[in-house]
Amino acid sequence: MGHGNMGKVNPAVLEFETMVKDKESYVKFIEEWVKHSWRWAKENKYTTVFKIQASILRAIREYLDSQGFVEALPPIIGPVTDPGIRGAKQATIDFYGHEYKVMSSAILYKQYMAAVLGKVYFVSPNIRLEPNDSVFTGRHLVEFFQVDLEILNGTLDDAMKVAEGLFTYVAKYIKDVHGKDLEKMGRSLPDYKPPFLRYTHAEAVELVNMLGCRNPQNTEILWECEKVLSAYHDTPIFIYQYPKGSRGFYNREDPGKPGYLRDFDMLYPEGFGEAISGGEREYEPVKVIARIRESGEDPNKYRWLLEMLKDFYPLKTAGFGIGVERFTRFICGLRAVWEARPYPKVAGIGPAP
Repeated sequence: MGHGNMGKVNPAVLEFETMVKDKESYVKFIEEWVKHSWRWAKENKYTTVFKIQASILRAIREYLDSQGFVEALPPIIGPVTDPGIRGAKQATIDFYGHEYKVMSSAILYKQYMAAVLGKVYFVSPNIRLEPNDSVFTGRHLVEFFQVDLEILNGTLDDAMKVAEGLFTYVAKYIKDVHGKDLEKMGRSLPDYKPPFLRYTHAEAVELVNMLGCRNPQNTEILWECEKVLSAYHDTPIFIYQYPKGSRGFYNREDPGKPGYLRDFDMLYPEGFGEAISGGEREYEPVKVIARIRESGEDPNKYRWLLEMLKDFYPLKTAGFGIGVERFTRFICGLRAVWEARPYPKVAGIGPAP
């Protein structure tokens, strides 16, 4: 399995796209959905979704534990958090006169814990104040959970292999344990067989342009083009070697290919889009400072990170994060991530539980 027919989009994704065509009635629907979530959460479909979600987390832990990873407690707040969050804003609190951030991702902390434990993962709550129009993507929540892992002395290839193994293990586990539940929801999952196809960013851009979605050479893959690429395949795919500047400062520049990063995304098939983002981390303190400056940030804010990188030098790590609600959406074949979470928080809509 690999290439599918162009436009093989999952029916749930198509249903979502139909819903958002009429923006006004969609926003009304979402307001009701989030403000009175307890009214749908008790329906059979959603009690099943939440049970499957619990099994997804169990399977993730089983797989990572079997591979020698140790689960650690994630941070909730800190002086800085992940700045590489594609247009979302960070939530800020007053910590006894200091400005602290609520974690948008625990990436800086998992580098710290990889130094302590070797192979580490968090099941981590994240807050990202997404732009208002993210309500129309079906892929964005303001409050969500991510499984974030890191490997001491790991490489790009190590991280991609764990991503393949993790996805394949979880998909099989859910098929075995919840096959009948998936059937009732009209969802069928094939037997996924790694290795998955790998494209460089340049190859992926060339392919989406060929498929009729215009994507500039030196940017992230645009959401619309990501969906086209995802729909073109019937198994997950990897995109690696993103151009520098399209990603956070912590992604390591490839010493053998200046201007490009040792990082990757994994996309779900069927039009569901991005599943995983990860790669190797920049560990040379001088380079990290330069990259922080290039990204328009103040290195002073990252003082603890820079001190840690010096103390643990050379802290070479690689890893990735996978969103739990997006994974649930894919496995269950749901219209949007707001079906994959009780009490969902969606950009611009409130107050709601």
